[in-house]
Amino acid sequence: MSSGTYLIAGGSGGIGLELVRLLAPTAARVDVWSRTVGGLEPGGVVRHAACDVALADAALPEPPEAVQGAVYCPGTITLKSFRSLTSADFHRDLEVNLLGAVRFLQAVQPRLVGIDGGPASVVLFSTVAVGQGMPMHASVAAAKGAVEGLARSLAAEWAPKVRVNVIAPALTDTPLASRLLSSPEKREALAARYPLKRIGTSAEVAALARFLLSAESGWMTGQVLGVDGGMSTLRTG
Repeated sequence: MSSGTYLIAGGSGGIGLELVRLLAPTAARVDVWSRTVGGLEPGGVVRHAACDVALADAALPEPPEAVQGAVYCPGTITLKSFRSLTSADFHRDLEVNLLGAVRFLQAVQPRLVGIDGGPASVVLFSTVAVGQGMPMHASVAAAKGAVEGLARSLAAEWAPKVRVNVIAPALTDTPLASRLLSSPEKREALAARYPLKRIGTSAEVAALARFLLSAESGWMTGQVLGVDGGMSTLRTG
Protein backbone atom coordinates (compact mmCIF):
# COMPACT_ATOMS: atom_id res chain seq x y z
CA MET A 1 0.00 0.00 0.00
CA SER A 2 1.52 3.32 -1.04
CA SER A 3 2.33 6.01 1.47
CA GLY A 4 -0.48 8.50 1.89
CA THR A 5 -2.45 10.62 4.33
CA TYR A 6 -5.60 9.18 5.90
CA LEU A 7 -8.34 10.70 8.04
CA ILE A 8 -10.30 8.33 10.27
CA ALA A 9 -13.38 9.45 12.21
CA GLY A 10 -13.83 7.19 15.23
CA GLY A 11 -10.34 5.73 15.02
CA SER A 12 -9.65 5.32 18.74
CA GLY A 13 -11.57 2.08 19.30
CA GLY A 14 -13.00 -1.01 17.62
CA ILE A 15 -12.71 -1.28 13.85
CA GLY A 16 -11.35 2.25 13.49
CA LEU A 17 -8.48 1.58 15.88
CA GLU A 18 -7.59 -1.65 14.09
CA LEU A 19 -7.57 0.26 10.79
CA VAL A 20 -5.22 2.90 12.19
CA ARG A 21 -2.87 0.12 13.31
CA LEU A 22 -2.92 -1.37 9.81
CA LEU A 23 -2.32 1.95 8.07
CA ALA A 24 0.35 3.43 10.36
CA PRO A 25 3.37 1.33 9.28
CA THR A 26 3.26 2.56 5.67
CA ALA A 27 1.29 5.82 5.85
CA ALA A 28 2.80 9.28 5.68
CA ARG A 29 0.17 10.49 8.16
CA VAL A 30 -2.94 9.13 9.90
CA ASP A 31 -5.24 11.68 11.53
CA VAL A 32 -7.92 10.45 13.93
CA TRP A 33 -10.96 12.47 14.94
CA SER A 34 -12.72 11.00 17.97
CA ARG A 35 -14.16 12.02 21.32
CA THR A 36 -11.35 10.44 23.35
CA VAL A 37 -7.93 8.93 22.71
CA GLY A 38 -9.26 5.54 23.83
CA GLY A 39 -6.88 2.78 22.78
CA LEU A 40 -5.01 5.03 20.36
CA GLU A 41 -1.36 5.84 20.94
CA PRO A 42 -0.67 9.13 19.12
CA GLY A 43 2.86 9.67 17.97
CA GLY A 44 4.90 9.29 14.83
CA VAL A 45 2.55 9.43 11.87
CA VAL A 46 -0.58 9.09 14.05
CA ARG A 47 -2.26 12.28 15.26
CA HIS A 48 -5.40 12.73 17.33
CA ALA A 49 -7.91 15.58 17.48
CA ALA A 50 -10.68 15.49 20.07
CA CYS A 51 -14.11 16.14 18.58
CA ASP A 52 -17.54 14.54 18.27
CA VAL A 53 -18.49 14.53 14.60
CA ALA A 54 -21.95 13.22 15.50
CA LEU A 55 -22.86 16.49 17.25
CA ALA A 56 -24.71 18.89 14.99
CA ASP A 57 -22.93 21.97 16.37
CA ALA A 58 -19.49 20.41 16.77
CA ALA A 59 -16.51 22.47 15.63
CA LEU A 60 -14.47 20.14 13.45
CA PRO A 61 -10.68 20.30 13.21
CA GLU A 62 -8.93 21.36 10.04
CA PRO A 63 -8.30 18.32 7.81
CA PRO A 64 -4.82 17.67 6.42
CA GLU A 65 -3.99 19.60 3.27
CA ALA A 66 -4.26 16.53 1.03
CA VAL A 67 -6.15 13.38 2.06
CA GLN A 68 -5.85 10.17 0.08
CA GLY A 69 -8.35 8.17 2.15
CA ALA A 70 -11.20 9.08 4.52
CA VAL A 71 -13.15 6.64 6.69
CA TYR A 72 -16.19 7.30 8.89
CA CYS A 73 -16.43 4.64 11.61
CA PRO A 74 -18.88 5.91 14.28
CA GLY A 75 -22.06 3.86 14.58
CA THR A 76 -24.83 2.66 16.86
CA ILE A 77 -26.50 -0.60 17.81
CA THR A 78 -30.08 0.26 18.76
CA LEU A 79 -32.03 -2.98 19.20
CA LYS A 80 -35.65 -2.36 20.21
CA SER A 81 -39.07 -3.40 18.99
CA PHE A 82 -40.62 -0.85 16.68
CA ARG A 83 -43.28 -0.15 19.29
CA SER A 84 -40.59 0.68 21.87
CA LEU A 85 -38.61 3.02 19.64
CA THR A 86 -38.96 6.73 20.30
CA SER A 87 -38.37 9.71 18.05
CA ALA A 88 -35.20 10.32 20.06
CA ASP A 89 -33.93 6.85 19.11
CA PHE A 90 -34.44 7.51 15.40
CA HIS A 91 -32.90 10.98 15.66
CA ARG A 92 -29.85 9.66 17.52
CA ASP A 93 -29.26 6.89 15.00
CA LEU A 94 -29.57 9.33 12.11
CA GLU A 95 -27.27 11.86 13.79
CA VAL A 96 -24.50 9.36 14.47
CA ASN A 97 -24.69 7.19 11.36
CA LEU A 98 -25.86 9.50 8.59
CA LEU A 99 -25.57 13.16 9.52
CA GLY A 100 -22.22 12.69 11.23
CA ALA A 101 -20.94 11.09 8.03
CA VAL A 102 -22.34 14.01 6.03
CA ARG A 103 -20.57 16.57 8.22
CA PHE A 104 -17.34 14.58 8.07
CA LEU A 105 -17.43 14.25 4.28
CA GLN A 106 -18.35 17.90 3.73
CA ALA A 107 -15.32 18.86 5.82
CA VAL A 108 -12.89 16.56 4.06
CA GLN A 109 -14.15 16.64 0.45
CA PRO A 110 -12.13 19.72 -0.61
CA ARG A 111 -8.96 17.95 0.60
CA LEU A 112 -9.51 14.58 -1.11
CA VAL A 113 -6.68 14.04 -3.57
CA GLY A 114 -5.51 10.78 -5.11
CA ILE A 115 -1.94 9.56 -5.48
CA ASP A 116 -0.16 9.23 -8.85
CA GLY A 117 -3.22 10.23 -10.82
CA GLY A 118 -5.53 7.70 -9.15
CA PRO A 119 -8.68 8.59 -7.22
CA ALA A 120 -8.92 9.23 -3.50
CA SER A 121 -10.99 6.75 -1.50
CA VAL A 122 -13.85 7.09 1.00
CA VAL A 123 -15.12 4.19 3.14
CA LEU A 124 -18.39 4.24 5.09
CA PHE A 125 -20.08 1.60 7.25
CA SER A 126 -23.55 0.06 7.02
CA THR A 127 -24.95 -3.15 8.51
CA VAL A 128 -26.11 -6.54 7.28
CA ALA A 129 -29.54 -5.57 8.66
CA VAL A 130 -30.17 -3.21 5.72
CA GLY A 131 -30.21 -5.96 3.11
CA GLN A 132 -31.33 -8.75 5.43
CA GLY A 133 -34.48 -7.72 7.28
CA MET A 134 -34.12 -8.39 11.01
CA PRO A 135 -36.51 -7.79 13.89
CA MET A 136 -35.54 -5.16 16.47
CA HIS A 137 -33.35 -3.30 13.94
CA ALA A 138 -35.80 -0.74 12.50
CA SER A 139 -34.00 2.39 13.69
CA VAL A 140 -30.40 1.46 12.98
CA ALA A 141 -31.29 -0.26 9.68
CA ALA A 142 -33.14 2.85 8.52
CA ALA A 143 -30.16 5.05 9.34
CA LYS A 144 -27.63 2.72 7.74
CA GLY A 145 -29.85 2.31 4.68
CA ALA A 146 -29.60 6.07 4.28
CA VAL A 147 -25.80 5.76 4.50
CA GLU A 148 -25.84 3.29 1.60
CA GLY A 149 -27.94 5.68 -0.47
CA LEU A 150 -25.60 8.55 0.35
CA ALA A 151 -22.56 6.50 -0.63
CA ARG A 152 -23.94 5.48 -4.02
CA SER A 153 -24.98 9.05 -4.79
CA LEU A 154 -21.55 10.42 -3.87
CA ALA A 155 -19.78 7.65 -5.77
CA ALA A 156 -21.58 8.83 -8.90
CA GLU A 157 -21.16 12.54 -8.18
CA TRP A 158 -17.48 12.40 -7.26
CA ALA A 159 -16.31 9.96 -9.95
CA PRO A 160 -13.68 9.68 -11.32
CA LYS A 161 -11.71 11.67 -8.73
CA VAL A 162 -13.00 9.94 -5.58
CA ARG A 163 -14.14 6.36 -4.99
CA VAL A 164 -16.83 5.72 -2.36
CA ASN A 165 -17.55 2.24 -0.97
CA VAL A 166 -19.42 0.79 2.00
CA ILE A 167 -18.71 -2.11 4.33
CA ALA A 168 -21.77 -3.85 5.79
CA PRO A 169 -20.69 -6.06 8.70
CA ALA A 170 -22.78 -8.34 10.84
CA LEU A 171 -22.16 -8.44 14.59
CA THR A 172 -18.47 -7.81 15.20
CA ASP A 173 -16.51 -8.16 18.42
CA THR A 174 -16.06 -4.47 19.26
CA PRO A 175 -16.59 -2.33 22.37
CA LEU A 176 -19.86 -1.13 20.80
CA ALA A 177 -21.14 -4.71 20.77
CA SER A 178 -19.82 -5.68 24.20
CA ARG A 179 -23.26 -5.70 25.81
CA LEU A 180 -24.44 -8.31 23.32
CA LEU A 181 -21.35 -10.46 23.86
CA SER A 182 -21.08 -10.10 27.62
CA SER A 183 -21.12 -13.82 28.48
CA PRO A 184 -19.91 -17.09 26.91
CA GLU A 185 -23.54 -18.17 26.56
CA LYS A 186 -24.53 -15.06 24.63
CA ARG A 187 -21.46 -15.31 22.43
CA GLU A 188 -22.13 -18.98 21.64
CA ALA A 189 -25.81 -18.37 20.86
CA LEU A 190 -25.06 -15.48 18.52
CA ALA A 191 -22.20 -17.30 16.79
CA ALA A 192 -24.56 -20.20 16.03
CA ARG A 193 -26.67 -17.91 13.81
CA TYR A 194 -23.86 -17.57 11.26
CA PRO A 195 -22.88 -20.11 8.60
CA LEU A 196 -19.27 -19.74 9.74
CA LYS A 197 -20.34 -20.28 13.38
CA ARG A 198 -18.37 -17.46 14.93
CA ILE A 199 -18.44 -13.73 15.56
CA GLY A 200 -16.38 -11.49 13.29
CA THR A 201 -13.36 -9.56 14.53
CA SER A 202 -12.43 -5.90 14.25
CA ALA A 203 -9.22 -6.88 12.47
CA GLU A 204 -11.12 -8.72 9.72
CA VAL A 205 -13.36 -5.75 8.98
CA ALA A 206 -10.46 -3.30 9.19
CA ALA A 207 -8.52 -5.37 6.66
CA LEU A 208 -11.30 -4.86 4.13
CA ALA A 209 -11.34 -1.13 4.84
CA ARG A 210 -7.60 -1.00 4.25
CA PHE A 211 -8.07 -2.82 0.93
CA LEU A 212 -10.75 -0.32 -0.13
CA LEU A 213 -8.36 2.54 0.64
CA SER A 214 -5.61 1.01 -1.46
CA ALA A 215 -4.91 1.13 -5.18
CA GLU A 216 -5.60 -2.62 -5.26
CA SER A 217 -9.33 -1.77 -5.18
CA GLY A 218 -8.89 1.01 -7.73
CA TRP A 219 -11.70 -0.20 -10.03
CA MET A 220 -14.26 -0.43 -7.24
CA THR A 221 -16.73 2.32 -6.36
CA GLY A 222 -20.37 2.53 -5.33
CA GLN A 223 -20.23 -0.95 -3.76
CA VAL A 224 -21.69 -2.32 -0.53
CA LEU A 225 -19.55 -5.23 0.66
CA GLY A 226 -20.77 -7.71 3.25
CA VAL A 227 -18.45 -9.00 5.99
CA ASP A 228 -21.02 -11.06 7.84
CA GLY A 229 -20.00 -14.70 8.23
CA GLY A 230 -22.30 -15.61 5.32
CA MET A 231 -25.46 -14.33 7.04
CA SER A 232 -26.70 -12.16 4.18
CA THR A 233 -26.45 -14.79 1.44
CA LEU A 234 -26.34 -18.32 2.87
CA ARG A 235 -28.75 -20.76 4.49
CA THR A 236 -27.06 -23.76 6.05
CA GLY A 237 -29.79 -25.29 8.13
